[in-house]
Amino acid sequence: MPELPEVETTVRGLAPVLQGARIARVELRRPDLRKPFPEGLGQRLTGAVVTRLWRRAKYGLIDTDRDDTLIFHLGMSGRWRIDPDRLDRHDHLLIETAAGRRLALNDARRFGFVDLVPSAALDDYPGFVGMGPEPLPAIDPAVLRARLAGKASAIKLALLDQRVIAGLGNIYVCEALWRARIAPGRKAGSIGRARVAALAAAIPGVLAEAVAAGGSSLRDYAQPDGQLGYFSTRFDVYGREGAPCRRGCGTIRRRVQGGRSTFYCPTCQR
Repeated sequence: MPELPEVETTVRGLAPVLQGARIARVELRRPDLRKPFPEGLGQRLTGAVVTRLWRRAKYGLIDTDRDDTLIFHLGMSGRWRIDPDRLDRHDHLLIETAAGRRLALNDARRFGFVDLVPSAALDDYPGFVGMGPEPLPAIDPAVLRARLAGKASAIKLALLDQRVIAGLGNIYVCEALWRARIAPGRKAGSIGRARVAALAAAIPGVLAEAVAAGGSSLRDYAQPDGQLGYFSTRFDVYGREGAPCRRGCGTIRRRVQGGRSTFYCPTCQR
């Protein structure tokens, strides 16, 4: 957390402020987050014009006219704040535009990070090498079937593997598996063509709905304008252990897979 929808919502929220803006000032308020800020970050960004904001998996990307790309990862608690009235002790990176707007990267736990790389070298960035296709706006069922073929691991764990599909996280994998009626412990390679097709539709479906709802606010996450994401009020299984399945067929259970909580209905997910 934050997952793909929260990063997509963040990028969209930053765009009205940063797209086409000239960066006038950069301030690092500490030397590092999860890892040190890149050397020369302020110098390389100051005076640059933002040409594009986009997302790859759970990473936000900001391109500049200097052929650099600022990469940010929000970790567990990161979020951007637009024009904050006052700075918070967890505002660790400030970016001010020539138009007088101010952005603060806030990260209480400091599990996130920022990097700056030549745009032409993005495909070779360690986090992107070997990464699977994006799940939005759609997933080709044939592509998903090929990526799951022969895998003996549980489908829940297979979908969390970024080499299969990029950007999927625990919350939305649980939700997509429920929608596709697939048990999280099923061997990934054993799932039939029709059910893989249902999963290929469920994944982008739940992600798109979450983006439209502003993401899911759990613990620290908020959109750049300070608004909370409300998709968490619509969870079908995640965090609903002991509650009745919305299909009226059973009770939501929780189990641990790969060190993470999995929520599912043992009755309708097979």
